[in-house]
Amino acid sequence: MNNAPAHQRTVIFYLQPEFTMLAFCAAIEPLRSANLILGFDAYKWRLVSRTGEPVAASNGIELRVDTSIEDERKLMLGQHRPSFLFVCGGLNIERYHTKSLSAWLREEYNRGVKIGGLCTAAYSLGAAGLLNDKRCAIHWENLPGFQEAFPQVSVYSDLFEIDGNIYTCAGGTATLDMMLSIISDDFDDATVNRICEMVLTDRVRNPTDRQRLPLRARLGVQNPKVLTIIELMEANLSEPLSLVEIADHVGLSRRQIERLFRQEMGRSPARYYLEIRLDRARHLLIQSSMPVVEVAIACGFVSASHFSKCYREIYNKSPQQERADRKQLLVA
Repeated sequence: MNNAPAHQRTVIFYLQPEFTMLAFCAAIEPLRSANLILGFDAYKWRLVSRTGEPVAASNGIELRVDTSIEDERKLMLGQHRPSFLFVCGGLNIERYHTKSLSAWLREEYNRGVKIGGLCTAAYSLGAAGLLNDKRCAIHWENLPGFQEAFPQVSVYSDLFEIDGNIYTCAGGTATLDMMLSIISDDFDDATVNRICEMVLTDRVRNPTDRQRLPLRARLGVQNPKVLTIIELMEANLSEPLSLVEIADHVGLSRRQIERLFRQEMGRSPARYYLEIRLDRARHLLIQSSMPVVEVAIACGFVSASHFSKCYREIYNKSPQQERADRKQLLVA
């Protein structure tokens, strides 16, 4: 085993309202386990909120914090200066991001602190300008909205990304993989293996392992041609391909594709393509503040009226009503 660090690593967890508890626990528990296995406190941590008040997670559980952003600014140059600062995101990340958070993140980053984002918190890092020319990861549900908000950022549906002093992950159990990677860099694989045994996980996944189940498992489809066509559709939502273009790509006729989709998916390829475009639109309406007309364009609709008509046919409500219902649910 490598020698212990010359000084203790201090890790800050900044809790945004409605943060995801699973991602937070998957970040802090490996550090606790590492301390137990190593026999000394290699890691310590502080919980921070904007004002120093308790913060409720998305599951309603409220956590007390140690400091506020203002308190942390006073600690920035002293012995309590952190090594890592992780923003813990979750629902409605755009609503809770503030200019003061952006300024603080930039200040810490410029002082050499490693900055991370858990779950949806890549949004906060992007809003602070820390992801320009960087690779990052975010939860697959939030990826479309993030791409629209930060077109200059290279975002991937990986489990986690480490690019220089920037750490991002998709949240959930992917947080555990990223933290184990950090601990491995600080110590060695033997320490990580013992943590894995302690928390009952059999391996550390690679950063580029997929977030979602493979299409074959997710859809229960076995036909390789149909799977290839669906992958093509999912990769071309803002500028939909014509059935002729799809047919040329997979080496089938339009009639063959129509027949395959009727057999495997129970509907026409055009209908299925429309459904996955509208599914992306629904995520954008719920997860972002993009104007409805921009959501329509991002999902390949030539007009807002056509988009609204199609949306109502699938979800029995207009895009505007979808967003209004979401806001009412949040207020309730």
